[in-house]
Amino acid sequence: MSAHDHHRCAWAQGDDALMLRYHDEEWGVPQHDPRMLWEMLVLEGFQAGLSWRTILHKREAFRQAFSGFAPEKVARFGEKQIARLLADPGIIRSRAKIEAAIEAARIYGRMQDSGENFADFCWAFTGGKVLVGDGRHVPASTPKSEEISKELKRRGFKFVGPVIVYAWMQAVGIVDDHVLGCFRRKVRPRD
Repeated sequence: MSAHDHHRCAWAQGDDALMLRYHDEEWGVPQHDPRMLWEMLVLEGFQAGLSWRTILHKREAFRQAFSGFAPEKVARFGEKQIARLLADPGIIRSRAKIEAAIEAARIYGRMQDSGENFADFCWAFTGGKVLVGDGRHVPASTPKSEEISKELKRRGFKFVGPVIVYAWMQAVGIVDDHVLGCFRRKVRPRD
């Protein structure tokens, strides 16, 4: 069976091989690596006002530009690195989003330094469980994404409104929102 023989969520239909692979292998799979959870939160912030397709196609350039999304390295970025990033055509060149990513790395580091694991923080909102959507209606945000957004903002994160946070929750598998009939909905990843 080829990749084109599967029924997928509407956003993943078409001929974009990268989007198909992302849907089929990554989106909605529970992610427990704290660094990867942070990377995806930063990328979702860069998506604000844009499409995920745009970010996905620039993801490798983002990884290169942001030192492999190593929070300890990104946290040390200053004006020289910001200028370099603003000149990099491979990424989204928004000063506000770049500065938000750097501050997010610093927050991540402070959490780590105080003994707070970012993955534990992220998953605590659902008691470590994957929330499963009804498969019919995919909301833009939920009371849970509003709660997480509020806490992220309280800690100083930016570009973490409830809609961005919900997209991130879907991406990292805190929520399984594959629609009814999507072949991935049948696959229940192990926590």
